[in-house]
Amino acid sequence: MTNSESLMLRELLSAHTAAGELYRRLEAGKVECFACGHRCKIGEGKDGICKIRFLRNGKLQVPWGYVSSIALDPIEKKPFFHVLPGVSALSFGMLGCDFHCPFCQNWVTSQTLRDPHAVSSVEIISAEQIVGMARKHHASIITSTYNEPLITSEWSVEVFKLAKKYGLITSFVSNGNGTPEVIEYLKPWLDLFKIDLKSFRDEQYRKMGGVLRNVLDTIQAAVEKKFWVEIVTLVIPGMNDSDEELRDIARFIRTVSNDIPWHVTAYHSDYKMTDAPSTPAHTLLRAVEIGYEEGLHYVYAGNIPGGVRKYESTYCHACRELIIERRGYQIFENRLTGEHCPKCDTRIPGVWQPPMHE
Repeated sequence: MTNSESLMLRELLSAHTAAGELYRRLEAGKVECFACGHRCKIGEGKDGICKIRFLRNGKLQVPWGYVSSIALDPIEKKPFFHVLPGVSALSFGMLGCDFHCPFCQNWVTSQTLRDPHAVSSVEIISAEQIVGMARKHHASIITSTYNEPLITSEWSVEVFKLAKKYGLITSFVSNGNGTPEVIEYLKPWLDLFKIDLKSFRDEQYRKMGGVLRNVLDTIQAAVEKKFWVEIVTLVIPGMNDSDEELRDIARFIRTVSNDIPWHVTAYHSDYKMTDAPSTPAHTLLRAVEIGYEEGLHYVYAGNIPGGVRKYESTYCHACRELIIERRGYQIFENRLTGEHCPKCDTRIPGVWQPPMHE
C-alpha cells in the first residue's frame, strides 16, 4: 500500500466512527481505553496501539458502519465444534488488531494500518444489512472475526443487539486480550467466545505484542460469565510445540473446566514466518494425547482434514461413544439425543438447541 493509499484509507476509516463506550477519562485530557488488555492511555489527536481507536475533540472514536470482509462459513470453521453442528455462520470483520503476530493467518485485514504490504478495502454497511444478510441466507449465528473483535466491540454489540431480536446466536473469534470491563460490556449480547491461547510462555506473547496473563484471565472470566468458550492453539514447530508447553496449556484449561473443547491446529507458513515448516500430523496427535492425559474431555486436531485419525470427531467423554463424526468442516453423522449421548445419556456440554427465527 502506498503512502497516499494509506492516507486515503485512514481518512475513510476516520469518517466511519462513533463515540466509544469502553473508556474512562483521565487527567490532562487523556482517556484510558479498556477495550483490550493494553489499556492504552490516549491523548488528544493520538491513536491506541490498535491504530483504530483514537481521541478527537475529547471523545474516544471507535470503528463504526463498515466491514472489511463478510462471508458465510460453516460454524466448524471458526472453529466451534460444540455448537449446532453443520449450521452456517455469517462472519464479518473490520480492520486492525492489538497484536502483531508474525504468523498471523488474517494479516491482510488485521495489520492493514501497521504494515504497508497489507492491502484491504472496506464496504460501508449498516447493522440492519448485516443481520438481513444472515437471515436471507438462513444463518443461525453471526460472528465477529477476521480482525480482533475486542477492539471493535461497540460495533459488534450494535450488530448483536439487532441479531438478538431475530433469535440469532452471536460469537467472537478473538485473541483473548481482554479486560474485565469489556467482558462485562459484552455479556448481555455475546453467546460464544472462541479464544486463542497461542503459547504458555510470556516471552512469546511479548513478541506478539501481548501479555499471557491477560489471555488467561479472559478465559477464566469468559467461563465464569457463562459464555460458551472453545480454545484454539495454533501449534507452530519450534515455537510452542514442546511436550512441556502443550502440557502446561492443557493443565491450565483443566483448572478452568475440563469441558472446554481444546483445538490444536496445524500451522501453514504465512505472513512473516514463511520459513517455519508446516505442522506435521504426528505433532497434533501428540498434542491431543497430552490433552486427554491431563484430563480434558474434548480435544480436537484441525487443519489437516482426514489426516488426524478420529480426532476431528466428538466422542462422549464418559463412554467414548461416537457422537458427531466430522472431516474438516463436513458433518457425516450427528447422533446427539437432544444434548445427551445416545448410549449412556451423559450430557455433552455445548450449545445444541437452534435459535427461533422470526
